Amino acid sequence: MKAKQEFKVVPRFPERLLPLRKMAFNVMFSWNPEIRDIFQRVDPKLWSETNHNPVRLMSRVEQKRLDELAEDTGFVSELEEAAHHFDLYMNAPPRKDGLGTCIAYFSAEFGLTTCLPIYSGGLGILAGDHLKSASDLNLPLVGVGLLYQTGYFQQYLNNDGWQMENYVPNEYDAMPVTQVLGGDGSQVKVYVRFRDRQCAVAVWRIMAGRIPLYVLDTDLDENPPDLRGTTSALYGGDIENRIRQEIVLGVGGLRALKAMGITPTIIHMNEGHSAFSALERINILRKDHGLSFDAAKELVQASTVFTTHTPVPAGNDTFSPDLARAYFEEYAKELGISWPVLLGFGRVNPRDDREPFGVTPLSLRLSAHANGVSRLHGLVSRRMWQGIWPRTPVEDTPIDYVTNGIHVSTWASREIARLYGRYLGQDWKEDPDPFHIWQHVNQIPLSELWRAHCHCRERLVAFCRRAFMKQLKRQGAPADLVQGAMEILSPDTLTIGFARRFATYKRATLLFSDPDRLARILNNPDRPVQIIISGKAHPADNDGKAFVKSIIHFSREERFHNRIVFLENYNIHLASLLTAGCDVWLNNPRRPLEACGTSGMKALANGVLNLSVLDGWWDEGYGPDYGWAIGSGEEEPDQALQDLTESQALYNLLEHQVVPKFYARTADGIPVAWCEMMRNSIRDLMPRFSSHRMVKEYYDRFYTRSSERWHALSAQGYLAATEQAAWTNRLRTSWNDVAVQQLRSDASGQDKLVGEKLLLTAVVRLGALVPDDVTVEAYYGSMDHQGDFTDRETVTLRPVKEAEPGVFVYEGSMDCVKTGRFGYTARIMPSREKLGNPLSLGLVAWA
Repeated sequence: MKAKQEFKVVPRFPERLLPLRKMAFNVMFSWNPEIRDIFQRVDPKLWSETNHNPVRLMSRVEQKRLDELAEDTGFVSELEEAAHHFDLYMNAPPRKDGLGTCIAYFSAEFGLTTCLPIYSGGLGILAGDHLKSASDLNLPLVGVGLLYQTGYFQQYLNNDGWQMENYVPNEYDAMPVTQVLGGDGSQVKVYVRFRDRQCAVAVWRIMAGRIPLYVLDTDLDENPPDLRGTTSALYGGDIENRIRQEIVLGVGGLRALKAMGITPTIIHMNEGHSAFSALERINILRKDHGLSFDAAKELVQASTVFTTHTPVPAGNDTFSPDLARAYFEEYAKELGISWPVLLGFGRVNPRDDREPFGVTPLSLRLSAHANGVSRLHGLVSRRMWQGIWPRTPVEDTPIDYVTNGIHVSTWASREIARLYGRYLGQDWKEDPDPFHIWQHVNQIPLSELWRAHCHCRERLVAFCRRAFMKQLKRQGAPADLVQGAMEILSPDTLTIGFARRFATYKRATLLFSDPDRLARILNNPDRPVQIIISGKAHPADNDGKAFVKSIIHFSREERFHNRIVFLENYNIHLASLLTAGCDVWLNNPRRPLEACGTSGMKALANGVLNLSVLDGWWDEGYGPDYGWAIGSGEEEPDQALQDLTESQALYNLLEHQVVPKFYARTADGIPVAWCEMMRNSIRDLMPRFSSHRMVKEYYDRFYTRSSERWHALSAQGYLAATEQAAWTNRLRTSWNDVAVQQLRSDASGQDKLVGEKLLLTAVVRLGALVPDDVTVEAYYGSMDHQGDFTDRETVTLRPVKEAEPGVFVYEGSMDCVKTGRFGYTARIMPSREKLGNPLSLGLVAWA
C-alpha cells in the first residue's frame, strides 16, 4: 500500500547552528578535520551510523540535542571558528589567467566521500582527488558526472566466502547533493535521444570545496521505465545501457552546462566514457555559430584533453557498428557528416569494416593532448594505440603521461596531518612550492612519527575487530567465533595491507603461493606478521570472486587464525584506515597491467612503506630508501613462471629485509632504520605523487596551451577556426607530394669527435605546400645492433633556399655530446606553430 502523498519532518535549527547546514552540503568535510570534528561532536554515535553523512545526520538528530548544542558556548565557539575558515576558503578570489579559462572535467565516477557512493575504485577516487586539488589551487574548473540511483554494489560474503552483491538505493534528499534550479524555480533538465526516443536528464550539484560537480540523473517520472533506469547503477546493465550512460554523460553533460550558462574553453575527458562530449561540442558550435564540421572539429580538438587509464585493449569500451549506428546515424547528420565518417573516428583502422566503434580511438582522434597515468603506462598506451598513427614510431605516438597523485589532506591520518601542520607549517595543504615545503619533513622527530603511526595501527586493529564481529554475526557464525573476533590481530604486530579491486591481474593470491612458508613467516614467535585484506571483484568476474573465496578459506585455517583477516565492502572510509594503520602496503600486479595504482600513494602519505612490483607509479617512485621492489621490472610471457619467481622474491624480501628491519628496535622500542625510511619516503616522494602536483602539471602543460588555442581559433567570430580547417584540408590533399628527397651530413663516413657538431642538409619536396606549412626535423640518437634507435632526440631544420619550384633545402646541426654509435634520419610534419600537436594528424614523411 503506497501513500497518497508524502511529507518530511525536519528539525528546527537554532540560528546559532545555521552554519552546520551550509557546511553539510559541501564535501569539504571529507578533507577538513575541523569541519568533520564539528559534525562528529553533534552526535558521535549517529555520525557513525549515518556513514559520516552530515546531511543525514542533520535530518536525524534529535531536536533536544540541537537545543543543547545551541546553548553550549564551547561548541558554538568552535562552530563559528570553523564556519569563519570555511567562508574565507570559499570566498577567496579564483585564479585568473587573462583568458577566461573554464575547464570541464568529465568522469563516469567520482570518489569524494563514503556517503556519496557514485564511485567503484581508483578511477573515481582519482577524479575526486582531482576536484579537491583544483579546489585547493582555486582553479576555474567544474566537474561533470552521473548520479546513480544505486551507485556501485555493497559487498557481502556468504558462508562459503563467495562474494554477493547488494544494491542499496540512494536517497538524494539525505545526501550532500542539491537540485540545480532554473530561472523558473524548477530543476534544470536537458534531453538526449536514444534511438528514436527522447530521454529527460535532471541536473544536480555537489560542491567539492570551491568546485561544483554537476551530476546527471534519468530517474524521472516522465521517462519510460527502461530509460529511467539508465543511470541506475555504475557499470551496471547490458552493453546498450552502457552506450546510453555514455550519451547521458557526454552529450547530456554538455547540454547541461549550456543550460546553466557555462561555456567551457577546455574539456578534460577522464577515460573514454565521456568521449561523446567532444561530438556534442562540435554539434553546439555548428548550431550556435554556423561552423562547418571541420572548423568546429579544429576548435574542439585543440581544446580537449584525454586521459586514458586502461592498459589492456579489452578494458576500453567498444560497441558493435550496428548498435552504434542505431544511436548515432541521425546524430551524424546533425554533425554534418555521414555515418561511415563518424564510424571511422571510433576505429583504429577506419577502413576495417570488422572493427567495432571504440570510445578510446574517438577520444584520441578528437584530443590535442592525450596521456597515460604513469610513465610506464604512457609507454604501454603508445604501443597499444600506435595503429591510429601508423606512420609514427611508437615513441612518438602522441600519447604523453601525467603520473597520478593523491589529495594528501584527504588521505593523511589525523595524527600524521598534525605532524605536518606542526613541522611543515599550517599552510602546507595549499603551499605553491610543494617540493620546498616537504623538505621540512626532516624536522619531524622519528619518535613522534613512530608514535603517530602506532596510534593509527591501534585504531585500525580496533576497527577490524568490530567489523569482523559484524561479518561473523551476519553469517550466523557460532557465538564463540563471534566473541573471538574481538581478539583478532595485535596492535603491536607488523601489519601488511592488501586492498584493491580483485581483478585477476592484481594477483591477490600471490602471497598464498606457498602456504607453508607463509605460515612460518606469520607465526614466528619473536617476529610475528599479520595481514589485512579487502577488495571487491566485479559482479561478472567469477575468477576475481574465486580469489576472494580462496583467501577466505585460507584465513579460516588454524595456522592462519588471527593472522589473516578479510574485511567486506571496501570503500573510502576503510581505505583511509588501512592506508594509515598498516606498516607495509603490498601491491603485486602482473607488470605492466597496473596503469598507476594510487593506493600505494595514500599509504605513502602516512609513512606506510610500499612493497610492490615495479609497475605503475612504483616504477617511478621506488628507491631502496623508500621501500622494496618485488623483482626488477621483468615482463615474463610465461605467467606461471612469473608467479613462481615473484612469489619467491616476495617471501625472501619479507624474511630477510622487511620483517627484520621492523623488529630491529632501540632501547626505547623505536625501529630507527624503519622510521628513517618512513621519513625519507614522505620527504622525497610525497611532492612527486600528490594530486596538487598532478593538477598543476595538467594546468601548466595542457590546460593553458589548450585555452590559448581555443581563444586563438575562436577569435574574429571563429574565422581562425575556419581558416585552420581549410589549411588542414589542404595539408591532407597535398601530403602525397611531400617527401625528403636527399639527406646528407658533413661526416661523410668519418668519425666525429666529442664536442663537434654534425651538420645536416635535407632537400625536401613540398609540392603545393610552402615552408610555413611544415616542420622539418632531424631525428637522431643511439642505435642497437640492428640499427634501431634506442633513444632519440630531434632538432628543427631551417629552410635556406628554394632549389626549384616546390623543392627546398633545409639545414641544421646537432651536438655530439657523448661517445657511441649513432644514427640520424629526417622527417616532415605539419607545422608545430599551427597545431597544438603536429603528430595528431598522422601526417609524417620520413627520409
